[in-house]
Amino acid sequence: MNFLILAANGQIARIIEKRILTESEFQDINLTLGLRNSQRLASLSPKAKILEVDLTDEDAVTKAMYMQDIVLVAVVDHTKNNIITKNVIKAMQINHVFRVLFANILGIYDEVGGEFGRWNHEFVLPGLDTAINSDKLLNSSGLQYTTLRLPWLNDRDEVKYTITTHNEPYVGVSASRKSIADAILKIISNPNLYVKDSIGIADPETQGADRPVY
Repeated sequence: MNFLILAANGQIARIIEKRILTESEFQDINLTLGLRNSQRLASLSPKAKILEVDLTDEDAVTKAMYMQDIVLVAVVDHTKNNIITKNVIKAMQINHVFRVLFANILGIYDEVGGEFGRWNHEFVLPGLDTAINSDKLLNSSGLQYTTLRLPWLNDRDEVKYTITTHNEPYVGVSASRKSIADAILKIISNPNLYVKDSIGIADPETQGADRPVY
């Protein structure tokens, strides 16, 4: 399977890359990494194909998408007019690539309750419209998308999370980056999971906290 990670130098992306390149269950994955400064991941070559990709550059995104089977966009699209989401959708359609996982934030459906939900809404408000619209664009794209609604992240070593779907209340406020990486890798291993859905991923033990848990 050919797997492309865009914004491949992010912390969660790096965890995913390390696991794919070192764990036997992922040995059949051909990994391509797109990022603005390809030198940052040069040490992963030749195990992975490294490409210089600015996500606001339509041509670069289109070239990176060639012959891919599944794509992870490991950054939330807060660009004006959602140029990143639009470039990814167009590039996938041109290259007949259909499966995409796209990072987003919790709270895009007002699905986070309580004091934390109020605080989170206030904090994410400057980027909320573009986050909401990214999800809407994917929903109307015809692609086999999964929106990944990420919680507030920490660097704990434990892998512990629960997944809620589009129509369920969000459970938890935080999770470790290792947990998010694990959830994504489970979908990579079984691409039929959560197709045309939007999932929340968080540590259920943080449910009820009124601020992020670090």
